[in-house]
Amino acid sequence: MDAITKGWFAELSELWPGQAMNLKVKEVLHSERTKFQDLIVFESDAFGRVLVLDGVIQLTERDECAYQEMIAHLPLCALKSAPKKVLVVGGGDGGVLRELSRYDSLEHIDICEIDEGVINAAKKYFPKVACGFEDPRVHVHIADGVAFVKQQTAEYDAIIVDSSDPIGPAQALFERPFYTYMHNALKPGGVVCTQGESVWLHMVRGFYCDTTLRKWRCSALHRQLSFWSEVFTGHNSPFSQRL
Repeated sequence: MDAITKGWFAELSELWPGQAMNLKVKEVLHSERTKFQDLIVFESDAFGRVLVLDGVIQLTERDECAYQEMIAHLPLCALKSAPKKVLVVGGGDGGVLRELSRYDSLEHIDICEIDEGVINAAKKYFPKVACGFEDPRVHVHIADGVAFVKQQTAEYDAIIVDSSDPIGPAQALFERPFYTYMHNALKPGGVVCTQGESVWLHMVRGFYCDTTLRKWRCSALHRQLSFWSEVFTGHNSPFSQRL
């Protein structure tokens, strides 16, 4: 609650020094310390309800659709054939699941979210986002995403990593071993789409990620900078280019 002062929420982080996003708070609806992080839900003056984890905005009712649609539809539209099995890592608000539920071809959707508190808060305060959990094809795994993906081999047509920023519980989702595990977990022609930070707020980190991925000989299909998502193709994708 330290982030809220005199009726204003300030998004301060070491990831974007010297700048902050401020929103006027109408009412704090929920505040708790989950097993992994601080979680706040508040009603804002201009963006509707806002979900905050460890002081960082995760979604707002006003514009969440732009992020969810890009990170979900872009990778699935890149596949040569209709997807049947998809994994979401993170994404506890359920927005990516909501978008995936639009695909009739999908037979099985796994979601691996480390923090059940995020899911519970989303279902209570963001029902139009969390409605994705209602799809009977969705299978929820409350577990560490890295460990879960490590156990999979050639399982998924697409893996979507809807993570928070690379600090706290999500840090391992930005490191080399996880990308190796995802590569192994993809079917031939499969795709990975990750939350790739903001090109303007995280210029140094973004450059590091890009150059590191090139060293790993991953293939880049497309990068959508405006909505903080990146797509990397996996095994033998028809759209891939060797970097």
